[in-house]
Amino acid sequence: MAEQAANDYPRVRQVLVAADEAGQRIDNFLARHLKGVPKSHIYRIIRRGEVRVNSGRIRAQYKVRGGDNVRIPPVRVSTKSKPVARPLAGLEERIVFENSRCLVLNKPSGLAVHGGSGVSFGAIEAFRAARPEAPYLELAHRLDRDTSGCLVIAKRRSFLRSFQEQLRAGSVIKHYLALVGGAWQGGRRTVNAALRKNTLQGGERMVRVDETGKQATSVFTPVTRLPAETLVEVDLKTGRTHQIRVHAAHIGHPLAGDGKYGDANFNDAMKSHGLRRLFLHAHYLEFLDVAADEKVCVSASLDNDLKAAMDRIE
Repeated sequence: MAEQAANDYPRVRQVLVAADEAGQRIDNFLARHLKGVPKSHIYRIIRRGEVRVNSGRIRAQYKVRGGDNVRIPPVRVSTKSKPVARPLAGLEERIVFENSRCLVLNKPSGLAVHGGSGVSFGAIEAFRAARPEAPYLELAHRLDRDTSGCLVIAKRRSFLRSFQEQLRAGSVIKHYLALVGGAWQGGRRTVNAALRKNTLQGGERMVRVDETGKQATSVFTPVTRLPAETLVEVDLKTGRTHQIRVHAAHIGHPLAGDGKYGDANFNDAMKSHGLRRLFLHAHYLEFLDVAADEKVCVSASLDNDLKAAMDRIE
């Protein structure tokens, strides 16, 4: 028994980076080879120098190159009950599009896209645990933890590169639905306001409108007008952190349920209608699947809690 346990103990691995794996960050590369290991632990072994590339220490931002020799230290994954398994059943049912190259998940509010920053796992770790036979699963972009809706997961490295090139070129169409405070005056409104990230004492991340920040553009279109609230569709032209939430507050229409940038009195009023979360939903996504030369258009309907809140408000 002791001999068997010793043989089962994980050992150092030397992994050669294939050509089609080049360009991805080392932390993401390791996550594929250490399935079930929290991202926080992966960062820890990188910081400690236990991960080596071509016999040298590297940082988490390092991007692997074809032919790199990566030393992966022994990491034991607990065989006890995995907390990641509990939310999985519902996630598979929330897939709104899938082919051999990618899938699009209607991500629920409250689920992080990946582990770290106080959470042990996220959507990507959940799918890797649910599909251990999958050779490649990687986030193609991000959604805030409290935001629901369309999240793209790449199943091939070539798709990830193509999708992220489209993001940089601004050719991916991303539309959100948001409930904002106040009666909307006029029609479509384009907000061009640069955003700058700040970190407050205690590590909380805040984003502010600041002309020295990065350029950001959001287009707001009213969908349903109510006396004290407005349901708007937001066409996101850039993908800055907390962009919609900050831009909406900047023009005097804070998002319902936004405890960071919103209005406390408005949020309290929304709670009386049963809204207990941020009302922000990525409801439409359009991109090109280059390998198939096909345009992919995906929509994800509002979650039941948001629909119920709208019914009560109306």
